[in-house]
Amino acid sequence: MEADGISLFTIPNIITCFNLLCGCVGVVFALGGAVQAAMVCMLLAAVFDFLDGFAARLLKAYSTVGKQLDSLADMVSFGLLPAAMLYYVMQKTPVEAHGAYLLLMFSPFLLTVFSALRLAKFNVDERQTTSFRGLPTPANALFFASATIIYADYSLEMWVMLTLIPLFSFLLVCEIPMFSLKVKGYLLARYALQLVFLLLSGAAVLLCLLYAIPVFAVFAPIILLYILLNVAAWVWKKLTGGSIA
Repeated sequence: MEADGISLFTIPNIITCFNLLCGCVGVVFALGGAVQAAMVCMLLAAVFDFLDGFAARLLKAYSTVGKQLDSLADMVSFGLLPAAMLYYVMQKTPVEAHGAYLLLMFSPFLLTVFSALRLAKFNVDERQTTSFRGLPTPANALFFASATIIYADYSLEMWVMLTLIPLFSFLLVCEIPMFSLKVKGYLLARYALQLVFLLLSGAAVLLCLLYAIPVFAVFAPIILLYILLNVAAWVWKKLTGGSIA
């Protein structure tokens, strides 16, 4: 089907629509209190988010429509969904009933706003073809989905989440270079950070399995590891005068 000569229903775009659908269903689960089901939807959305790009490269079916649709889907699945999950859990926490404190209940939606800014920036920033500037929205979403489940299950202090929200909002739109897991070529030295990240992530998953830690809890430390590796590499290049991709 075409509208004004623009192809809409290509295979990559259909896959992207499944990403969007998973995000919509996840929001319904999140606001209904089924945060683990919501996270399953987010993980499925992340799979479809990977597959649509893979299909586009495989079929050489790139399009401006596909690029915009991908960002719109990500806005729901990785911008609105994690905020809805965190909002549900935070508004169940007993708080003093005065205006300033109640406003904090809506602070998770700052993540949605900054995710929108991040996605808009990504669409027009030609530097982000092989790596990122700032934290990718799927990584931010997975962190907060995992942190929300940890927060709910282990009754963490609310101030922890209220501190993380502005910090990660900044990371979404900052200029710190962050590596992509897309590999082009076989030069291991070029992908040393990615290799270290994957090995440590695998070790974290293995520890969860060995100690019967809920698997959803592993995403938060893995994303923190991703951020720390990138920040450390950025600071090192700044100090040594190396080029920053």
